Amino acid sequence: MSALASLRALTPQQRNTVVASYLGWTLDAFDFFILVFVLKYIAEEFHTDVPTVSAAIFLTLAMRALGALIFGLAADRYGRRITLMVNVLLYSLFEFLTGFSTGLTMFLVLRALYGIAMGGEWGVGASLVMETVPEESRGIVSGILQAGYPSGYLIASLLFFLLFPVIGWRGMFFVGALPALLVLYIRSNVQESPAFLKRQARGRKPFLAVLRETFRCSSGRCC
Repeated sequence: MSALASLRALTPQQRNTVVASYLGWTLDAFDFFILVFVLKYIAEEFHTDVPTVSAAIFLTLAMRALGALIFGLAADRYGRRITLMVNVLLYSLFEFLTGFSTGLTMFLVLRALYGIAMGGEWGVGASLVMETVPEESRGIVSGILQAGYPSGYLIASLLFFLLFPVIGWRGMFFVGALPALLVLYIRSNVQESPAFLKRQARGRKPFLAVLRETFRCSSGRCC
């Protein structure tokens, strides 16, 4: 089956899941690149230099690893769908609050928190999609998700060109809160990962039982 044929074979529910995760990645990148475009103006307002303010980029990216761990564990415990919605709400909230920063310290703290939510969204969205679509579709679907990042950069570029002269850098962060509306789409059109539901139906094994099984298999005593 060709890549395009595999996409056409997706059910409406599977397409909704791909669209939601693609938009999640797009809007995540959109929010991140808003920061890149306005560094100079933030530095001017806080009476510092661009290299100092650019520490926010480092914090955002560095905290992604922590976010991936925290929200990855949450997705395994509570489900991919609800965790993805929480992710989107959180990175939209921190983006919005960034526009109210009163100084450099507050600004950097908010960007670090945004980085945690940003890191969680990528992995959780990808897990939800890959556990929902058929195996033969996963190659092209992963490419679609990756395309969300340059799409977000393009949107941020256009809005910076059109809106920044009118609303300034704080207004750009307020606009960056719009991805929160994606939660409404996810809530209405996206279902939980079938793999997560199947595992939940089987019940969660106690941690010690999992360790015992792992030890038995490593010793060659399991079937």
